[in-house]
Amino acid sequence: MGAIDLPKSPNVYHPEKPSAVGSRNSLAQENRDQQKEVDQLLHLDVMGGLKEKVYNYFNQNYQNMFNRYIVTTEDEMVKKVRNFIDKEEMKSLARYTPKEISELLDQVGGADKFNTGEIEKSMVNMFGHLQGHIQRGVNELENLTNSLLRQKTDVGAFIRGENAYSVVKCAFKDNTYKPKTVADVKLSVNILDSELISPIFHYQVTVEYLIKDLISKHIIDTIDKDIELLKDQMVDEGKEELNDTEIIFERMKKVKDHTDDDAENLKSKRFSIVAKDLMDRLSDLRAEIDPSTFDQLNIRENLKKIIDIENIRNRGFNTAVNSITSILDTSKMGYQYIENLKNARLLYIREYEDTDTAHLPDERYQIRLQYYDNAQLIEERKAYDVQITSFETEVQHLWDVLDMMYEDSKFLKRISDFSDLAKIMKSKIRKRIKERSGEPLYEDIAKVWDEISFVKPAETDVESLNCTYIYEKDKVKNRLILMRDKLKSMYSYQYPIQRRVLEDRLSFLEKEFQRFDYMINPYHIQPGLLLDVDICSIKRKKATLDGMANVLNEFLHGVSKGFQDAAFASFSRRRSTVREDIAQSFAPPSMEDAGEPAAAGYLAMLNAEPSAPALPESTAEEAPRKKSSGRPKGVVDAAPKKAVGKRGPKPRSKDEGGIREL
Repeated sequence: MGAIDLPKSPNVYHPEKPSAVGSRNSLAQENRDQQKEVDQLLHLDVMGGLKEKVYNYFNQNYQNMFNRYIVTTEDEMVKKVRNFIDKEEMKSLARYTPKEISELLDQVGGADKFNTGEIEKSMVNMFGHLQGHIQRGVNELENLTNSLLRQKTDVGAFIRGENAYSVVKCAFKDNTYKPKTVADVKLSVNILDSELISPIFHYQVTVEYLIKDLISKHIIDTIDKDIELLKDQMVDEGKEELNDTEIIFERMKKVKDHTDDDAENLKSKRFSIVAKDLMDRLSDLRAEIDPSTFDQLNIRENLKKIIDIENIRNRGFNTAVNSITSILDTSKMGYQYIENLKNARLLYIREYEDTDTAHLPDERYQIRLQYYDNAQLIEERKAYDVQITSFETEVQHLWDVLDMMYEDSKFLKRISDFSDLAKIMKSKIRKRIKERSGEPLYEDIAKVWDEISFVKPAETDVESLNCTYIYEKDKVKNRLILMRDKLKSMYSYQYPIQRRVLEDRLSFLEKEFQRFDYMINPYHIQPGLLLDVDICSIKRKKATLDGMANVLNEFLHGVSKGFQDAAFASFSRRRSTVREDIAQSFAPPSMEDAGEPAAAGYLAMLNAEPSAPALPESTAEEAPRKKSSGRPKGVVDAAPKKAVGKRGPKPRSKDEGGIREL
């Protein structure tokens, strides 16, 4: 068979033609007859050697496998050769021979004339996006796996362990309109100023404040470098390393080396980086300059321009906004409404523009991202105090109205409740019990417990400065429950106008108080970034819950540095390389020590203090010639030895027993 007869695989499928896909025959078999070989194996000679025949049978199987490999190689080789021939024919027949890109570039300007920076950036961006998609998929898989293992939906479905400390409030509750099928989730996360990767400043902050903040960070970094040098110096000197408390004190000592409190002295250390006259020109200069006083050649305007070019004022909040919006886009959590109040450092994102819950789907979310400073939190706390007092007043007023109606409903009734019965029995109790025992009547004892909530303990500075309002909220909730029960007991199945009016007012207060209780207590927020998420999700699907869990974890990873424990960060073990009590030598043992067990020599080395210097040559020569004690070789003296000083061990006299230590 010639080369022309070879079929052009892999386009040929035939069970018998050589080199065809699926064929068990190959050209490498030449003239072998398969059927004849099979017959020879089937008609075994019983008297002959079965071992050799079976061996040949396995050898034949190996040959068949090898033939299949050869067939595949032939197919691929023919295909490559045919393609190569076609390519060369096209080159020779074409009028304009195409050249390689590298040759073309080299002929135009040379390899050094072209910059591949943009192409490299594109490659880096592609790999970065690919890594982000892979990481997002891994996070989603991890969240879903944890949810399956827990077999329920809880707070752990949102925030992982390393970010759990940032949760201020998380509450699951049944939806008001569809309590059986839909759940409402409230999640609030507080990222402190010290934990933000890119610091956030309010838009109205002065330029002077920004520069002072930069100088302060520079001073802290310089102090940290000085502390690191001090640590290395102590290690080199063989001293013990500083613990975390000592490091704090050393940092406090070095603050005076870089700054001071003398704000009026021109030679003050606080003006060593930026001069006092420059700082005075920036006093009270904010984000905008009055157009009537603006001059491009003024020092003030140019200093402000340098700060504005770096975008220090807006960089932190813009980074947070870009992070949350890009994560929502890539996580298939799109939104139809966004309101970015840049100057107020406030961002609203809603999946749908409408706010009426009656017309919204059951799967939805809304996000509120705001930066708070200490002044804002103080005002928020004042408003929170007024609101909780207002709820107490309104609920107490409704309580009084309902109580009066209840007392009126008992008209012409002798006994309606326990208080009526107690009044009837009051005189008998006084005569038969209290007068004999001398104890005061129940009515004469000061009533401390109001039977609505337990007695509130006295407040300390902790409670007064960090009002939780747990006691007040529980009291309001219990009163609302008691009033609804009292309405049912008063009217049963009757619905007069009085009951309808009271129930409407009670329902309104319950709804508003639940909404207020759902809010975050500003006493529990610290200055920083607050992420407030409201989610509505179907209980059996949880699509929005799972998607938002990935968004929150990725956002916290990109914005927050996370919690750092200084004690763990500064902890380090003592370096073994500075120990002076480790003495090792490759010198051969003396004749006297030849019989000493290895374990005894190792024990002596460990118990010894810093290694002794080498003995003089004369002493070393005399040592073997000295007579040993009457003790046989190999016996070690277990008697206590004298402490070895830094100058080395003292030579023992002839009268001293034991083996001499070199």
